[in-house]
Amino acid sequence: MSTLKRVIWPQIILFGDSITQFAFQANGWGSEISHKLARKCDVVNRGLSGYNTRWAKIVLPRLVPISDAPITAVTVFFGANDCSLEDKNPAQHVPLQEFTENLKDIVKYLVSVGVSNDKIIFTPPPLQEAAWEKECLLKGSALNRLNSVAGQYAQACVQAAGQSGVDVLDLWTLMQKDGQDFSVYLSDGLHLSDKGNQFVAEHLWTLLESRVADLPFILPYWGDVDPKCPESSLLCD
Repeated sequence: MSTLKRVIWPQIILFGDSITQFAFQANGWGSEISHKLARKCDVVNRGLSGYNTRWAKIVLPRLVPISDAPITAVTVFFGANDCSLEDKNPAQHVPLQEFTENLKDIVKYLVSVGVSNDKIIFTPPPLQEAAWEKECLLKGSALNRLNSVAGQYAQACVQAAGQSGVDVLDLWTLMQKDGQDFSVYLSDGLHLSDKGNQFVAEHLWTLLESRVADLPFILPYWGDVDPKCPESSLLCD
């Protein structure tokens, strides 16, 4: 009896904090990307709420590679927790220089397991202070992040991307372009609203589209299956 060749879906891995963990919620940016790539590529969510790059660097070898499937792209979406103010939120805060080095180390590890630089995309987020302060007060704490500081981390992320030869989707800059009111993109000042998820999905897709353009449709379209002998269609390579 012949052994059937297993069908292997390529993978896009979403690696980040809560903004990534929630990417598969209703209308989430990860859901939108996954929908666009149905029957072509698995979009795998490895978002870890509350994590910073210090912890991410430690756990990454436990998460990637996920299997022997080829990796088409990896998004690295950190900064929201790293940029926490040290005196207000020391548990999540990561100093700017360490944040930069952690990002570079994440790239080095991914490259070491076969993910080439051109498949890696960094993404730094913005912060809307007024809305986030309300969230902090509801939890009994003072405002623990500032958008100006988030901007420093975003700039460091862009620089680290350039030095590491990887791509970057600079949401911090894009969402605030021309002084627009970017609060509509954030549900609580930090996490994405429906409009923010759509914004991320659209801009990320412009970076992913060329990377996935050559991915084939996996298994035959139903109309192309021979109904009299489906094995001839479904068991071919």
